[in-house]
Amino acid sequence: MKILGTGLNGLVGSRIVELLKDQYEFESSEVDITNRNAIIEKIKTSDAPIVLHLAAKTDVDGCEKDKILGENGDAWRINVEGTRNIVDSCEKNNKKLIYISTDFVFDGSQEVYKEEDVPNPVNWYAKTKYEGEKIVQNTSIPWIIARLAYPYRTHFAKKDFVRTLIDKFEKGESLQMVTDHIITPTFIDDVAYALDTLIENNATGIFHVVGSEFLSPYEAAFKIAHVFDFDQKNITKTTRLKFFRNRAQRPFHLSLKNDKIESLGVRMRSFNEGLEEIKRQLHP
Repeated sequence: MKILGTGLNGLVGSRIVELLKDQYEFESSEVDITNRNAIIEKIKTSDAPIVLHLAAKTDVDGCEKDKILGENGDAWRINVEGTRNIVDSCEKNNKKLIYISTDFVFDGSQEVYKEEDVPNPVNWYAKTKYEGEKIVQNTSIPWIIARLAYPYRTHFAKKDFVRTLIDKFEKGESLQMVTDHIITPTFIDDVAYALDTLIENNATGIFHVVGSEFLSPYEAAFKIAHVFDFDQKNITKTTRLKFFRNRAQRPFHLSLKNDKIESLGVRMRSFNEGLEEIKRQLHP
């Protein structure tokens, strides 16, 4: 089966291609999704029955700077209007759409979040991603919304939060880690296998494609130190209000349940298990 993808060169997309290239033929859109005519034509001329939409402006603080520009800013143009262009073309050409979204659509006021819970974004990045979700949900074609959270992997040019911390440990730098922000880190290899299962099952709807452990960045740093045998003495505590001062607001409690995806037989690893697999991949 062929899959037409946007953002296939990114942190998540490139690993999906690496791991699933034997099961699917991936075709990169390679056009600007804000160019309505170009992306509509690309989807129209592709024989792929599925469009995997990963392309987005994901820099949370960069998106916040766009807020003053409203619908003229890059965050809105890419995350909302770009998604609208893709949805419209998928509708016209009868394609199934898989839209990659984020845990940040929630405000962090609940203990845990299930797929049925109503989003309430607290920053501009999350607002634009949620607007994209709503466009997808209002379409007549089959769709999947896959929400990811703090994705990490073993190798990639751009460092995710795990490899950023590993780099700091290796350099002996001080790590100021937030104690009051709860996250659900997600091993990207598991995202690839989860999407494969969703496609195989011809699934539709919203799925939390996230890891199986909730923890604070402070706790995450200690787990990284333990697995990779780093000195823990450079880990210090801070709060999210101090750490994110003068930056976009972050939700407090982003514990996402993955029961729905696991009910399909997908095993989403805990943070500890993900780190152990990274260690294994680094030193086979």
